[in-house]
Amino acid sequence: MILVDEPRWPARGRLWSHLVSDVSYAELHVFAEMLGAPRRAFDRDHYDIPEFRFRPALWLGATLLPSRDLVARLQAAGLRRPKHLRAPAPR
Repeated sequence: MILVDEPRWPARGRLWSHLVSDVSYAELHVFAEMLGAPRRAFDRDHYDIPEFRFRPALWLGATLLPSRDLVARLQAAGLRRPKHLRAPAPR
């Protein structure tokens, strides 16, 4: 399932959301491509998507969750890649 949180994270003059999958990175990459998110927006275990992509993500079927629930789902699925782990996430 594709999950997204509210665009609340400020950076580079705009607000950002996190887009994740609790199934696989492959599912996440396919969804991000449909959304028009560039591959460079992938960061270890999620995509950072700007506010203007948030509503389209919901329209395409992403489920809105609070950030802490999003992280919990990633951890439960074994897909969480914290910053302190240096190995890159599988692509």
